[in-house]
Amino acid sequence: MTERAFPVIILTGFSGSGKSSGLKVFEDLGFFCVDGLPVSLAPILIKLFEGQADTRYRGLALGMDVRQADLDREWGQALGQIKSQGVGIQIVFFEADTQEIIRRYATTRRPHPLENQDLGLEAAVLLERERMSPLRKAADLIINTTNFSIHDLRRALQEKWSFLEGKSGHLKVHVMSFGFKYGPPAEADLIFDLRFLPNPYFVEAMRPLSGKDPEIVRYVLGEDPGRTFLAKLEDFLLYLLPLYTREGRYRLALAMGCTGGRHRSVAVAEAVFDRLTKAGYTVSIEHRHIDKG
Repeated sequence: MTERAFPVIILTGFSGSGKSSGLKVFEDLGFFCVDGLPVSLAPILIKLFEGQADTRYRGLALGMDVRQADLDREWGQALGQIKSQGVGIQIVFFEADTQEIIRRYATTRRPHPLENQDLGLEAAVLLERERMSPLRKAADLIINTTNFSIHDLRRALQEKWSFLEGKSGHLKVHVMSFGFKYGPPAEADLIFDLRFLPNPYFVEAMRPLSGKDPEIVRYVLGEDPGRTFLAKLEDFLLYLLPLYTREGRYRLALAMGCTGGRHRSVAVAEAVFDRLTKAGYTVSIEHRHIDKG
């Protein structure tokens, strides 16, 4: 059984960060989905689906969180059993800022799973962060939903699905474009400020276009400083990524930012995506603010 023939996705993360909503997205993608599965039963269920590549299900998606009391204690053992079966899994971890999670629980008026008469909401959220740390470290993809609507979350998962199909154990690179006026992505490992490049926004005929259009690409990267910068950036990344791989990194999020996130950042992100893909890396791309302008 291989992840390419019948992928297994484990969705986990902080309570209130969107894991259950993410599971519904995978259900819509044709996965067999189980939420609230005790971690000790995960290897058994996965074994039952072995050799099911020709069934009507596209894959298996399992939702796990702190409602299962054994999650943090038995996670390592269960993961070892799964890998011993020769199964390639992908782990998606959902998170959000502490204050945003508190706000969501206050809005829904539902209790946090760890909240009790001796532990208030904020203390419960902080305790969960501590307990979920091993799963976060093992994740192939981390999605921060602090500023996401349910539609943003669905779009992000659909865009990143090809990223999740990549081979387990290899460095996975996620390239993002964004606008500084809307704020940088919380999950970015490296942020590049591109506001020194020529700005097509000030050319009236180019303003409605985006960094995906050839006219914008030529304007931003067709001559210096953009041309030389892109060559040096690509050389830098091709030098840097093997070093991250050598240190055992599973993922790396690169964020390219300009003022509005529509022109310069998109053009550079697309160029980096193309170069890294040709270099053999598993790469995904996301234009976070391209439609904001």
